[in-house]
Amino acid sequence: MISNFIHALADVLHLFFTLYIYMIIARAVVSWISVNPYSPFVQFLYRVTEPVLSRARRLLPPMAGLDLSPVVVIFVILFLDRFLVNTLRQLA
Repeated sequence: MISNFIHALADVLHLFFTLYIYMIIARAVVSWISVNPYSPFVQFLYRVTEPVLSRARRLLPPMAGLDLSPVVVIFVILFLDRFLVNTLRQLA
């Protein structure tokens, strides 16, 4: 019974990581095109992704005017996804 719970937890964690990656990609796309910044969707994207992206920006300054923080955050999330989800599945 506990193994089913751990496996389900791994699946939910994987889903969370995947959705967060898509939100970061959507935010990057929104920053490239002119969208109403007062749109509830855009404000939601900024509220959800800014805490993580701002920490990455502090560690990685812009290079040649490019903000690479979304790329760094996506790589970190992919690493965490592979490591944590696989570890939880092996424990199950």
